[in-house]
Amino acid sequence: MKYYAVQVATRHEKNFIEQSERCLKAAETAQLLPSSLPRFIFPERLMKIRRQGKNTTELQPLFAGYVFLELEDAVSLELFQLLRHQQYFFRFLKSNQEIVPLRDNDLAILQHFISLGVTALPSKVFFDENDKISVISGPLKGLEGNIIKVDKRKHRAKVQVEFAESQITFDLSFDMMQKEVTQ
Repeated sequence: MKYYAVQVATRHEKNFIEQSERCLKAAETAQLLPSSLPRFIFPERLMKIRRQGKNTTELQPLFAGYVFLELEDAVSLELFQLLRHQQYFFRFLKSNQEIVPLRDNDLAILQHFISLGVTALPSKVFFDENDKISVISGPLKGLEGNIIKVDKRKHRAKVQVEFAESQITFDLSFDMMQKEVTQ
């Protein structure tokens, strides 16, 4: 499988996916697309939010402004034309003239989050006697070297990764576990 990144209007990622799926189904029915339909991937994270003294959880995009396509082949001209005419479409990455699948680090990061499911749930962590974070499980597992800031009060870790030739920073929630003391 190949994965392609599509830049869309932030906060309209789901609208873009819905519009695109409707158009793709209509094009498939009319036999206008030569290959199989792409699968849209929009990774989200479950964040703990405290507003006006109340704790809630909220789904937020992991990569705001990006939707990913999973395809068996390259992006066909017909698929490109259909997607670029959707309301919230900006461009394919690298560019509309040079559409390339994700590779190397970009692909590894996306596959890390795909392997966790549609929604990245809070990680399980504990802090050692030196206040160093240790990840037991969850989305932070494997990204420990990318954590640039930890906020214990808000139960968040700020992670910075290189994606699409730029630095992207996002927060991930965590649940603190008690480290078992062995005697």
